[in-house]
Amino acid sequence: MLHPQEVIVWYLIPAVRRELAKTWTKKMNLSNKKAAELLRVTQAAVSQYSKSKRASKVKFPEKIIKEIEKSAEKIIKDPSFLVLEIQRIIELSRKTRFICKVHEELGVPCNKEVCY
Repeated sequence: MLHPQEVIVWYLIPAVRRELAKTWTKKMNLSNKKAAELLRVTQAAVSQYSKSKRASKVKFPEKIIKEIEKSAEKIIKDPSFLVLEIQRIIELSRKTRFICKVHEELGVPCNKEVCY
């Protein structure tokens, strides 16, 4: 069984990357190469994120999607913000208790010390 913190590493962070990649390639018309550079992953990973072949289990609510889009703009201006912005989205997922929904869908017991 997964630990609640493993859900963040194995599901939530990849899903944030997926949404960043989609925002950059589909909404901002960046190339897969540029998106890969910003995410610090391969072009193949960006392609898989963009097609939802990777990190497809987590579906963010619109409120979090809008925040990820803000993060995408900030990271384009200064790529050094990547980790901080991913952390911000994870924290937002905790504050809104979206992480609890992810745990429930994956059959992982919620742990209030980890979740919120």
